[in-house]
Amino acid sequence: MDVPVAANVLGTLGAVCWSVQLIPQIIINYRRHNATGLQPSMMMFWAWAGVPLGVYNITSSFNIALQIQPQILSFLSLATWIQVYYYEKKWSVARSLAVVVPIASCMAGIEVALIFALRIGEQKGVQWPRTLMAVLAALFLALGVLAHYWDIYTHRTVRGISFTFCFIDALGDLTSLISVFFQPELDVLGIVIYGVELVLWLGIFACGGYYNLRPWLQGKMSARAQRRHAVDNGAESTTGGVYMHDLPSSTSAFRTSSAGVGAVGLRDRQVASHITNHTALQG
Repeated sequence: MDVPVAANVLGTLGAVCWSVQLIPQIIINYRRHNATGLQPSMMMFWAWAGVPLGVYNITSSFNIALQIQPQILSFLSLATWIQVYYYEKKWSVARSLAVVVPIASCMAGIEVALIFALRIGEQKGVQWPRTLMAVLAALFLALGVLAHYWDIYTHRTVRGISFTFCFIDALGDLTSLISVFFQPELDVLGIVIYGVELVLWLGIFACGGYYNLRPWLQGKMSARAQRRHAVDNGAESTTGGVYMHDLPSSTSAFRTSSAGVGAVGLRDRQVASHITNHTALQG
C-alpha cells in the first residue's frame, strides 16, 4: 500500500530507535569499565551489515529515515566494537582510533562505490546485485545476533548485553518492518531483513527469561519463604519464652512457699507472746 506519511513516520521511528539502540550498551560498558560477555564479532557483523543495507535502502529509494538508518547502525556498532578492545584488551585510545577510523573509512568508501555501481547496473537492467545486498545485510545481521546465541549456549546465561538495547533494537526492527508495508511497492527482501532480526531478538528475550529472569524470581521467592519461615520460628520461640517466663520456677516456688509459712509462724508466735504478757500483767 502506498501511504507515504505512515512510511515516513514509522521509518523515522525505526531510525530513531536504531540511532539510540546501542547507546545504553555503550554507557553500560563505560560505567563498568569492561565489556565482559559482549561479543565483538556481533558488533563487527553489524557494522558490516550497515554497508549492504545502506546500499539496498538507498538504491531502493526508501524514505530518507531508512536511508540514514544503516549509517547510524554501522557507526554505533563500530563504537561498541572498539570498546571491547579498549576495555578487555587494554588498548590505548590512540591505538583504538588508529584501528577503527580506517575500518570506518573503508566501509564508507565501499558503500558509496556500490551505490554508484548498482545504479549503473539498474540502468542496464541488472537487478540481481541489489538482491544480493539485501541477502548480505540479512545474513550479517543474523550472524551478529547468532554470535551471542553461542555465548548463551556456552555460559547458560545472557551476559554482557543490555536488555534495554535489545528492546530498543527490536522496536526499531518492528517499526521499520511495518514501514516497508506502507511503501509504494511491497518489498519482500526488506521484510526479510527486518523480520529475521526481530525474530532473533525475540529469541534473546526468551533466553533471558529462562536463564536470567526465572532464576532471579526463584531466588526472590526462596528468600521470601526463608524469611517467612524464620519469622514463624521466631514467633513460636517468643511465645514459648513468655509461657516459661510466666510460670514460676521450682526454686522461686519453693522459696516463696517457705517464706510465706515462716512469716505466718512468726506472726502467730508474736500474737501468742503478746497475749501471755497481757494476762500476766492483769494477774
